[in-house]
Amino acid sequence: MLAPVSHNLALTTIVRKRVLPVHGEVILRLNQRVLANSVIAEAEYSHKHHLIDVARILSIKPKAAEKKIGDIRVGQHLAAGTIVASGSGLIPNDIKVQQSGRVVALGGGQILLDTSEKELSLKAGISGEVIEIIPNRGVVIQEVGALIQGIWGNGRVNSGSLHILAENPAHILEASQLDISLRSFVILAGSCQDAESLKSAADITARGLILSSLHPSLLGLARKMPYPIIVTDAIGKQAMNKTAYKIISTNNQRENVTVNATAYHRYKGIRPEVIIPLPHSDLPPIPREVETFAPGQNVRLRRAPHAGAMGTLVELPTGRKTLPNGLRVLAGEVKLKNGERVTVPLVNLEVLG
Repeated sequence: MLAPVSHNLALTTIVRKRVLPVHGEVILRLNQRVLANSVIAEAEYSHKHHLIDVARILSIKPKAAEKKIGDIRVGQHLAAGTIVASGSGLIPNDIKVQQSGRVVALGGGQILLDTSEKELSLKAGISGEVIEIIPNRGVVIQEVGALIQGIWGNGRVNSGSLHILAENPAHILEASQLDISLRSFVILAGSCQDAESLKSAADITARGLILSSLHPSLLGLARKMPYPIIVTDAIGKQAMNKTAYKIISTNNQRENVTVNATAYHRYKGIRPEVIIPLPHSDLPPIPREVETFAPGQNVRLRRAPHAGAMGTLVELPTGRKTLPNGLRVLAGEVKLKNGERVTVPLVNLEVLG
């Protein structure tokens, strides 16, 4: 069975494809350097329409309504108040556009308007070099550096210089530690257990917070914060894993550090991540996104009652195992860091790369 991999790598080649959900315009050049919050492509999209049924409003047949509609064409923009047709009689019944929009369809005495055009700007999400242009959709960006992937993000992205506030992996963030000297930094900040700390980081316009863990009651507030927040290890209270802490803490004051706090999506292979650009002479290997489960692998448990716990996969029984709840699943034996051995469904495990 294939296993998703969560990476904590001191030096690797990171390649990310960034594309619009609809056709648009790519505004970058091949080989151009970009920052994580640089806009790489733009598009217009809409999802709201308004139907003007001229035939029904005037109580006439569709062919007669089409004659009254006259010279209106598909693609034409109609401003609010524009008269699209008029009825007969001493006091003509003028049919006006109630909300401005673009004509997307005509026929049968009806006019369909697209009334919700919006501009969509796609950000790079990673600092690096554009190595491929995908016409009308986006780009592929490459960077070399450290890669630390987390378990949760609040959906925002930014970059800046890195400041190490957490003195050790078990550091607890307090609001009093966030003063104006940390303004506009990406901050390695340990475990966050109170709302005031998140608000204080917003007050000093932090470029991002890298947390080992976050109290579950703060998830809603964290999603509202104007800066990216990434959690590396657990929702609750837990120290940062030593590998991630060592990689991040040894890169104090590095510039253009990206915090891409995208939401974790298991099936798309998307994870919140921290990327630290580093000098290099050759391109290191690109990490694998999946591995085959095998004894001896370092793994992390993704579901209660051991969510966030790490250990070693020690045994892969053949066939399915029956769990205490009666389900028969593919499962493995994991030896946790505290020495406890547990049986875990493979779907609830990820390999630590």
